[in-house]
Amino acid sequence: MAGAFGVRNPRVRGLTLSVMERDAESEPAASEGSDSDDEALHLQTPPHDSEARVFSRTRGVGYDSAMSMAAEMTIHPTAIVSDECVLGENVRIGPYCVIEGPVVLGPGCRLVSHVVIQGPVRIGAGVRLYPFACIGFAAQDTKFAEGDETAGVEIGEESIIREHVTVHAATKPDTPTRIGPHVFMMSGSHAGHDAQIGAHVTMMNNVAIGGHGEVGEGAVFGGGSTVHQSTRIGRLVMISGLAGTSMDVPPFCLVSDRNRMGGVNLVGMRRAGIPREQITAVRRAFSEVFRPCLPRPQMIEALTERGLECPPVAEMAQFVRDGTDARGICPGMGKPPRDLMTWLQYRRRGKVSMGPLDTTNEQD
Repeated sequence: MAGAFGVRNPRVRGLTLSVMERDAESEPAASEGSDSDDEALHLQTPPHDSEARVFSRTRGVGYDSAMSMAAEMTIHPTAIVSDECVLGENVRIGPYCVIEGPVVLGPGCRLVSHVVIQGPVRIGAGVRLYPFACIGFAAQDTKFAEGDETAGVEIGEESIIREHVTVHAATKPDTPTRIGPHVFMMSGSHAGHDAQIGAHVTMMNNVAIGGHGEVGEGAVFGGGSTVHQSTRIGRLVMISGLAGTSMDVPPFCLVSDRNRMGGVNLVGMRRAGIPREQITAVRRAFSEVFRPCLPRPQMIEALTERGLECPPVAEMAQFVRDGTDARGICPGMGKPPRDLMTWLQYRRRGKVSMGPLDTTNEQD
């Protein structure tokens, strides 16, 4: 039964038979010819009536070439595909993949092998998922129980999901955990429940976005960086490797240490085609507003004034305006790190000593 999006499994028998009939027409000619290993394409029939699986294999030809010669949709016989799954054209499901529940795979999706998807999940066209990626499993939230209603996961078109990536299902029935189009999630990266990740985001190995986290378009995360749950990351933000934040990071900024902004993402802004004069205005706004870490009302006032002539600065002002005091704005280098401030407080109270260098208590 064909749907608006593609072919619903397992009722792809018509597609299977049409391909087998096409192959059967060429089989007599092949049998009369030579015994060359690569002269014919053999299709393996589905092992069970309830499972329509198509698998193509051509001897002497590369895997990708064989796939292009076979049916529009190929499913390895070791894969398990739910009856509720809807498959688009040219979908390729590799060995030992497991797809359960209502899952929609857009045209051209490729599951390399050992991919596990738990619906409800909707995956856009051209997405590639690599071995041991796990998509749509229950949220790691003590308030969420197995079987609770969920909107699942949505992944935008042309995204790349590498090995051991995990994307957890939403805890709400109305809004899914969303991965935008053209997102690159490298090996071991994680998007928690209800996370909203924008387009063209790059997450290096072992990046973790906590539940309800929001990531703007074009953000880049270095390897091992982390984002606390319910934290917002603005557009074109760069977070250095092994850094992390539990505070909101305004657009175009660079996080160089834990909860510490070190400057502006100049490379990202230039690659995005932002004019030089606007980049200069953003740098000046950062130096005058975020580096000294002004109170939020003063931040909004200063950025709003500067944003009248510069749209990127106006975007920063709106980001700060939309925030809450629960998270706060990540401070710049003008404010001492939290651990240093704590040490100075203990130092003033006489609770810590600098050892032989300590002369504060010496008498004249």
